[in-house]
Amino acid sequence: MGCAPSIHVSQSGVIYCRDSDESNSPHQTTTISQGTAATLHGLFIKTDAAETIPSVITYQSRHSRNNSYRDRKENSGGHIRIEAETQTSHTSVKGAVVILFTTEVQQEQTGLSTGGEKKKQYAKMLLDINGKMVSATEECVGPMRLTQEPIQVLLVFAKEDSQSDAFWWACDRAGFRYNIARTPESAVECFLDKHHEIIVIDGRHSRYFEPEAVCRLIRATKPSENTVILAVVPQMACNSVFTALEHCQEAVEITSEDHIIQYVNPAFECMMGYHKGELIGKELTELPKSDKNRADLLDTINTCIKKGKEWQGIYYARKKSGDSIQQHVKITPVIGQGGKIRHFVAIKRPHIDNNNQVHKFNKEERCSGEHSQSECHSLHHRDRRNDSIDARSLSSRGSDAPSLQNRRYSSVAKIHSMTIEAPITKVINIINAAQESSPVTVAEALDRVLEILRTTELYSPQLASKEDDPHTNDLVGGLMSDGLRRLSGNEYVFSKNMSQSQLAIPVTLNDVPPSIAELLNDEKCWEFNILELEAATHKRPLTYLGLKIFTNFGVCEFLNCSEASLRSWLQLIESSYHSSNSYHNSTHAADVLHATAYFLQKERVKSSLDQLDEVAALIAATVHDVDHPGRTNSFLCNAGSELAILYNDTAVLESHHAALAFQLTVRDSKSNIFKNIDRNQFRTLRQAIIDMVLATEMTRHFEHVSKFMNSINKPMAAIEETSTSSVNSDCEGQANIKNSPENRLLIKRMLIKCADVANPCRPLELCIEWAGRISEEYFAQTDEEKRQGLPVVMPVFDRNTCSVPKSQLSFIDYFINDMFDAWDTFASLPGLMEHLSENYKYWKSLDEMKCKSLRPPPPS
Repeated sequence: MGCAPSIHVSQSGVIYCRDSDESNSPHQTTTISQGTAATLHGLFIKTDAAETIPSVITYQSRHSRNNSYRDRKENSGGHIRIEAETQTSHTSVKGAVVILFTTEVQQEQTGLSTGGEKKKQYAKMLLDINGKMVSATEECVGPMRLTQEPIQVLLVFAKEDSQSDAFWWACDRAGFRYNIARTPESAVECFLDKHHEIIVIDGRHSRYFEPEAVCRLIRATKPSENTVILAVVPQMACNSVFTALEHCQEAVEITSEDHIIQYVNPAFECMMGYHKGELIGKELTELPKSDKNRADLLDTINTCIKKGKEWQGIYYARKKSGDSIQQHVKITPVIGQGGKIRHFVAIKRPHIDNNNQVHKFNKEERCSGEHSQSECHSLHHRDRRNDSIDARSLSSRGSDAPSLQNRRYSSVAKIHSMTIEAPITKVINIINAAQESSPVTVAEALDRVLEILRTTELYSPQLASKEDDPHTNDLVGGLMSDGLRRLSGNEYVFSKNMSQSQLAIPVTLNDVPPSIAELLNDEKCWEFNILELEAATHKRPLTYLGLKIFTNFGVCEFLNCSEASLRSWLQLIESSYHSSNSYHNSTHAADVLHATAYFLQKERVKSSLDQLDEVAALIAATVHDVDHPGRTNSFLCNAGSELAILYNDTAVLESHHAALAFQLTVRDSKSNIFKNIDRNQFRTLRQAIIDMVLATEMTRHFEHVSKFMNSINKPMAAIEETSTSSVNSDCEGQANIKNSPENRLLIKRMLIKCADVANPCRPLELCIEWAGRISEEYFAQTDEEKRQGLPVVMPVFDRNTCSVPKSQLSFIDYFINDMFDAWDTFASLPGLMEHLSENYKYWKSLDEMKCKSLRPPPPS
């Protein structure tokens, strides 16, 4: 004998009942009612032996106008329903028995009172339900006469009311032994003592206790194996659910775990052309299938939902007329008692491919729109999103504005026929599909992958605690965030450094002084000493180096501008850098321009970009830090600067550099290097320049590096490893990767990013000088933050305590190594990587010596 059944109370108040016998025997679905006085509204009883079930009595009492206030209060919910399943050793009761008690208050009829007469009828019901077991106190088994003990009933009611009174009176009248418990604890204690055959739990008032919790407590005990547990729940919730389903615009189909159809709503009937009576009780396999689905789709769906997972996708269904309809289907398994799947709920709506299809559907499924709503009250149970209409549209369906409504249908259909799916959504869908056929360990790993993909900071590494590496934390906090967003009364407004010196008279390359010309001869070497050029040009290296590099790359010819315009533009841009900044000045711009030109000469880079890309890269390098105030974005945001307010605390400086560069350029015709190119070419060039300048912002550093590695380096490496054909086809495959517009964009971003922070890859003396300059600028910022009472975004850069070697090691470890490894893999830069290695060793040796300065202390 198996364990007796339990109730399962859903959140909506619906009780799902299930026979504990999990055999695969066929089931018969029947509807039980008593006469015309009572109806079990859409209630289907599932049983293995319907013909052997004793009579199930439905009681419906109608209260008169003279009901007491208490009776009206207790029955204000409208309906009270008790559902139960039973499995006993009695041979005549094998399947599930469902009892429905209904009370309705109707003033227009008089009938039995809610007092003694109701108790009598409850007693009659219990007597009838248990049949022989109640009336017969003795039974013969062969020559042995056995006396049957009275049935014991446990009533779990938190408080006394008319319902609990009715139950104990019925038990008393039926000759049952009964106990009443007010709390879950006392119920379990009483049950362990008495071993009741029937337990009735009050599920109407969840504020006192949860009926499911009480059921689980009792089921966890050994004696509960042969106990039937019932619950009293408000039927109003069940009615509300079915009312909602009946008026739902989406087609809903509910099946059993064996895929036997148990319910379809009017929207389903309207969509598929079937009547409810033609479907209820049939297996899904009996219905015609469309041949437009791929062969393995049904197997895929079943595999998914049998695991208790939701499936959704596109499915072709065959209507009663034989036509196929493309549907968007969402199938959700419903988990019931014992953690097993009890039902499948399928929500279906038409999948709209084009306007013709939606109009066709509207025309076919309107149930001849001129008919009254009473003839087809579900008129259009269409998708609320794909084909939704408001109440005013419904009311005016037969009015004089059909064309307006058709335009509305057309507009909505046009919007929802668009396929708008982000790439990350496609990735998540692919992973979800892969999980279905993966081992448990792989599926769990993919779950973790999905958790990561759904976060917003996909490319930002997670740091250890601040105590572990304060230098790295402060660098990341200062360079990769926009501060604490705390505005202060102290506004930091830097002065435009436009008039720090008079603009020099333009000179040609032929007029360059010999000492400067000699230095410029080495500009194609990586070891080019920009600091010597800075000294020789009196801190104006950008104009001279820019003239040389732009001439080498034919920029004037490409832009169709004169050399005089180029010289004026270079001088204008250089004068807009702040010479008072220790680091972010025109020398830094010249250094970045030199590195950019060096990278553009590399064979793989050169073969990936066209001349417009090269010109854009050179101009972007020249202007990428124009008018830099010598303070970080975080500082400007915390200080509430005009720029931070203007650019909404997002990429403040980088946005300013790009915008100001174009403002300065077009301000004066004499320095407007873009004035002679056509509009389309200018827009393309401008967009490329802006994109590269914005790429120097550090908050997206890891995103740019990761995309470059995954989109370019890894595919090219894979081609090199797996190519078994000729060298020509290998080169062709790599060229396709490099030359796609998306990847050319990634290459340009990576190029300027590496040029912007290439100091650790310069010869040691240059590396040391640049490290000192950036440290001094950070020291000055910390000093000013303390003076103005602003948040100190990089506390380790206190000039009295900072270890410059530690800060350089952290910067190289966190930002430089991976980026230059990736760039070297692509562009082949062995010389730079050697310098980087040597410089790292230098800073490491200073740190091991506990030296905080740029150079080791002199020997004593």
